[in-house]
Amino acid sequence: MPFAQFAMQPLDRYFSEQPISGETVRLSGVEAHHLIHVMRAKPGEKVILFDGRGGEWLAEIRRIARTQAELALLSYDAIDRENPFTITIATPLPKGDRQRWLVEKAVELGVAQLVPLRTARSVAQPGDSAPAKLARYVIEASKQCGRNRLMQIAPPVSWPEFVRQTQGISRRFVAHPAGRDNAGAQPKDFRSLAEGVPLSPTDAVVVAIGPEGGFTPDEIALAVAAGWAVVDLGPRILRVETAALVMVVLAVDHFCGHRT
Repeated sequence: MPFAQFAMQPLDRYFSEQPISGETVRLSGVEAHHLIHVMRAKPGEKVILFDGRGGEWLAEIRRIARTQAELALLSYDAIDRENPFTITIATPLPKGDRQRWLVEKAVELGVAQLVPLRTARSVAQPGDSAPAKLARYVIEASKQCGRNRLMQIAPPVSWPEFVRQTQGISRRFVAHPAGRDNAGAQPKDFRSLAEGVPLSPTDAVVVAIGPEGGFTPDEIALAVAAGWAVVDLGPRILRVETAALVMVVLAVDHFCGHRT
């Protein structure tokens, strides 16, 4: 491979669990293992570091031990790859590997927060190991897609409590198929509901998706009474993770004025 072409290859990205400051950084744990034993990096090689708070650093590997690596910070880039407004997904977690898929794609699409919901028909309940596992999925996805701010995984919350918590947010959309226990709601497509609604960088959008069995009539009635807009995503019933990401894409597409 010609040198010029080699030089343009993107550098590997690594996450620092400690806030980055000063002139050097030490990587340990999973990130050090990946750098040392998977990528077999050597002193003198350059990588990108980020700590989840925004921006990234160009760094050079100085010393490598069995479980740690020391890197010198060369320069800082305040590059921001976030959406111009915050998006929150609230949904019961799907089963098994579908949780990882949901988290990965949400990170790639710039979601700011994922809120695991407890609803009347929820199937998968987050276990004690779930927060750490989901947080690791966030880091891995952020490394891959170039985000420098980590998507937050909120503590699980019941649907009534989440509706109460978000009462002050004006742009709230809940996915629910037309004709299914609509409890007085009139589901519409997202674009008709969002038409003519501008957003500023300080605004927020919340999208909520029910479990595999859908929200109950009482849960939809609660959302409607609280001012949520009920969205119909079409004639086919989508899985939880599919519906969540469709809602995010629609929001980014509409409010950012471009296709994702």
